[in-house]
Amino acid sequence: MKKGVSLLVIFFLSVAVAGCNWAPETLNGVEAAEEGQALNMVENTEPVNLDTAKYIDESSAKIITNVMEGLMRLDADNRPQPAIAADFPEISPDRKTYVFNLREAYWSDGEPVTAYDFEYAWKRALDPKTKNKYAYVFYPILNAEEYHTGKAKAESVGVQAIDENTLKVRLKSPTPYFLSLLSFISYMPQRQDVVEKYGDQYAKDADKMVYNGPFVLSKWEHEQGYQLTKNEEYWDKDNVRLSRVNVKIVPQSDKAIRLYMSDLVDVVPLRNKLVDVFQPSKEFVSAISSTVYYLRFNVKNDFLSNRHIRQAITLALDREELTQDVLKFGTPAYAMVPPTIHGYVGYFRDQADRKQGKLVYYDVNTAKEALQKGIAELGIDKVPPLKLLVYDDDRKIVALYVQEQLEKYLGIPVEISVEPAKEKAELEMSGKFDMSIFRWTADYDDPMTILDLWETKNGLNFGHWSNYSYDQIIERSKDMSDYRQRNENLIEAEKLLLQDYAAAPLYYENNVFFMQKSYVKNLVHHPIGAAYSLKWVEIRKK
Repeated sequence: MKKGVSLLVIFFLSVAVAGCNWAPETLNGVEAAEEGQALNMVENTEPVNLDTAKYIDESSAKIITNVMEGLMRLDADNRPQPAIAADFPEISPDRKTYVFNLREAYWSDGEPVTAYDFEYAWKRALDPKTKNKYAYVFYPILNAEEYHTGKAKAESVGVQAIDENTLKVRLKSPTPYFLSLLSFISYMPQRQDVVEKYGDQYAKDADKMVYNGPFVLSKWEHEQGYQLTKNEEYWDKDNVRLSRVNVKIVPQSDKAIRLYMSDLVDVVPLRNKLVDVFQPSKEFVSAISSTVYYLRFNVKNDFLSNRHIRQAITLALDREELTQDVLKFGTPAYAMVPPTIHGYVGYFRDQADRKQGKLVYYDVNTAKEALQKGIAELGIDKVPPLKLLVYDDDRKIVALYVQEQLEKYLGIPVEISVEPAKEKAELEMSGKFDMSIFRWTADYDDPMTILDLWETKNGLNFGHWSNYSYDQIIERSKDMSDYRQRNENLIEAEKLLLQDYAAAPLYYENNVFFMQKSYVKNLVHHPIGAAYSLKWVEIRKK
């Protein structure tokens, strides 16, 4: 251990413990540590929506993936394995038809999980009335897009329950990542009777949904915390060791680490400078992530509708300074797709960078020139102020850096709007923002999970950037069976996206960091989809 780092750790720990006045009862309804198989954790934001047909955020994903289960589940090596499916599917020679046989499994209220629950859930997610922003993830399925856009009926969608235990899925074209998709949140089942019973209140509280995963959500105090307990109806309950998981919502990492150092929680995420402080510890944990942070532009804003203005903002941001001096972690992002995502034979980022190099860069002089060109094209005398949305947690530091850079080099006034995750998402969905700090973790291991976000028709394209050529490349790539050519198409699409400055990539979160007590074993971290699985966790205290 380096002397300087060790002294810093000692100093921080003394401050953390001395300044910590947290007590178990301050967990506001979420029970503190108990003897036995109980895990205590910290998360930084309130989940936005636990309805799998309306889900959009990472905080909800962490709960859903542990209380629900689809046909497949990612294992400890992040490979899709049969879950509610009894085995891998029978796949037709043209790789467009999948037949799944379901295992004997039950919901938390004792009712059987059936193939009809999957057909109902997927079609509900595609129903235009549901207004699901994530509906596009079902588009590999035959007629899914047509149904979602009102051009076909639900009966034509290529998902059919043959009987209670058999599900048939037909695809538009071979989809190399389809099995991985089946472990994703949106593809999980729902019970029609439960959804209809609670209506608009479905999944808004712990007692307004049923569960088929390793745990049930037994308590949820909004904005404060929640509790998971072992699901005694789960088909694989004998391999679930934990009896309870208590989660406290703490947006500020300094407060979270105080809980950890006072032994009130067992696992806590680390951000920014805390990573350097605690890295020498034996309880420091690093896990691979496939996440990109970027600055989202709302091109319906007249000022940001101009390409040169977006170029100016993008080039005025020094990504090396942001990651090395401000955040103290992360990798500068000069393109959009994270380096941990695979392409055709190998990593997509390596292949794309060899072909086209950096797509964005730091150049203040060129940024200033682009700003003047944009001002001239818009016919304005001065730059207007811009509103920048950011999460109400440690990511505020990124917004402060963007604000400083744009005001210093471009003279653009930036007003930072700090919002809880739910309110931030609502503002983005309604288009009530100019710019937004956005975090996107890959849903599956393919470049498409990043690149299709900017299709004109994509429900998550909150910035409303639109480019016909881009849309055409993405659509062609979705239906291609020549995977080498598909990879080339996606490289071209990413280049087009950033040549038009549709967004400004900031940095990659190639790793996420935690402090984790040594007695916590088998906590599986995932680089795609939900951040972790609790199914195999075991507490081994001395």
